[in-house]
Order: sequence, then C-alpha cells, then structure tokens
Amino acid sequence: MRWNFVYQRPQHLLSRIAKQAEVLFFEEPRRTDEADAWLDVRVTQQGIRVMTPWLPSGLTQEEDERAQRVLLDAYLAGTDKGDLGLWYYSPMSLAFTDHLDAGLIVYDCMDELSAFKDAPPQLAQREAQLMRKAHVVFTGGQTLFESKRRFHHNVHAFPSSVDVAHFEKACGPLPEPSDQTAVPRPRLGFYGVLDERFDVALIRALAAARPDWQFVMLGPIAKIRPADLPQALNIHYLGQKSYDDLPRYLAGWDVALMPFAINEATRHISPTKTPEYLAAGRPVVSTPIADVVSRYGDSGVVRIARDAITFERAIASALTEASDRAAFIGRAKAVLAGMSWDNTFAGMLAEVERCAS
Repeated sequence: MRWNFVYQRPQHLLSRIAKQAEVLFFEEPRRTDEADAWLDVRVTQQGIRVMTPWLPSGLTQEEDERAQRVLLDAYLAGTDKGDLGLWYYSPMSLAFTDHLDAGLIVYDCMDELSAFKDAPPQLAQREAQLMRKAHVVFTGGQTLFESKRRFHHNVHAFPSSVDVAHFEKACGPLPEPSDQTAVPRPRLGFYGVLDERFDVALIRALAAARPDWQFVMLGPIAKIRPADLPQALNIHYLGQKSYDDLPRYLAGWDVALMPFAINEATRHISPTKTPEYLAAGRPVVSTPIADVVSRYGDSGVVRIARDAITFERAIASALTEASDRAAFIGRAKAVLAGMSWDNTFAGMLAEVERCAS
C-alpha cells in the first residue's frame, strides 16, 4: 500500500479526512544498504504526510516490525498527537501500532487479503486481533461484508465509489495519449494491477479468436512474471498511468473490460473500476465477480460473461451499443445516480461519529 502506487479507495477517503484532521499515511518499508533505519516524510498536495520507513536489508520480520515501531514512536514523540485515531488498511500494521493510545480505531477492509498470493501467514491472526480492537469496520463491498459481519458487532458495507466529474471527461473529446494513438480500432481496454487476479488465459484466447480487436492493458505488473502475460500483435501493454491521465485513455476505448480470474483472490472484490468505466461512458464486460453481478448484473450497462466464448459475444454486443454513445451515457448516469466518494465518505463519517458519541 503505497500512496503513489494506484490511486484508489485509501487515497479518495484519506484525502477527504485530511480536510478535517491531520493525516499520517504510513507506507510499507523500503530497503536500504545503510546500517540504520530512517523515516522519509513527504507532504502531498492534500496535506497528507506520507511516511516511508527505510530499513536495512536482511532483517527478520520481527526486526522489521520493531524498527518500524521505533521510527513511528520517535516521530509521534515530536508531534502534538491530540486525539489520535488509527485507520487501518492492513492488519499487519498492528505489529508496530497496537501499543498506541488511540481514541478511535477504524478498519477499512478493502479485500480478503489473506487470499492474495504471498499473503503473510500471520495475517488472519492479526485481522482477528484487529477485529477485537476496532470500534468500527468498513468493507469495500457486499460480499466482503457478509464474510466479516460474523466477527464484529459494528460492520458496514461501503462499496467503492466514483469521482464522476473526473471520469466523465472521457465522454467528450480529449487529446489522444501518444502511446495509444497508433493502436487501431476497435479498442478494448483494461486498467488495474496485473496480478493473480488477472485472467491471463481469457485475454490470450480472446486475442487469438479476434485478431481484428485491439486489447489495451494499463497498469503495473505484480506477483506474476511479465513473461507469463499473453503476447500478441493485438495486445498492447502500455504500463502504469496516473489517475489524472485515465480519462484520456478511456476516451479512446470502445469497450472497457474486467477480465478477472475467478479464484480465491477475487471472491470478495468489488472493483472500483466498474463505476469509473461507466462514468466514462464505456460499456463494460466483466467475468462473474459476485459484487459486480449483484450490483450491476441487471443494470443493462454491464455484461457478464463466464468464458472466452461468451466474453467474445458480449464484447461484440457492447461494440454495437457503443455506436450510440449518447444513449448509453444516459443509461450509465442513471445507474450511477447518487454515487460519489463524497457521499461514501459522509456515510463513513456518520458511523465514526456514532462511535465517538
């Protein structure tokens, strides 16, 4: 979880919290060849202090956690902590924060992290500990809510939302990004982390079946080998793009894709990109992710496909729909009515205030 990795739920919510309170965002550690650990602190445009611990290479996990506790304690000792609150995105952070005297503890659970590839073996135990300490628990989707509500008395589902004003820029003409200009049409696009949740076999099969379609993939590669990604003349990996630049790429797509593998890592996800794609005026084709099916399956603007054959048919249908963009945009706006990060944050804040009262 780095502030500048992928701009998503933590950034949207914490930027809004920063308008009312001082926010310290403690990142995962980086490695240094120096003998001593140190803490890098930088301030974002929103006034958030992003704190990155630099730790000597070769430390054990216990030594890592002890070093992070020392760095955080030293930093807090020199500040006016006031009414300290802890807002967790990973239970693993308990190792260096569980001793802090916090008036409020929030666990915003985005995903079932224990199901992810290379998840720490202590994660489930730490999450159980965090559930005992937290005053309120938020989940990033309904499926995750159904899973977590068994373990805490105050759990609330707040599915990830959308900045409509940002993404609807793609509904109008925008300058074409230079690395996408040469890609022929039709363009079928995806942005997000390319990891174990990405259905490699599906994209490989689609690209082979329809060499006349162009598949544009944006995002960093994590936890899988780049060599394992499907390679073809009509698959274009353009790398990670900034949140600000996403509308420019979306404006040049005909259909937006969510080719998620159906596995334990995707069982509880509620992809933020679904409403973002729709706000950009792009028809969506997705594999049957539970939260996508339950929330958008009957919306008429998201098509669900279970395999390469049905996915190909769904894309073909969506391409036909894309020819009447104005009508689709109207339907998408109706589906997204009332959805915003401001409203999501207001709902969360109301639950936080109930805990404090």
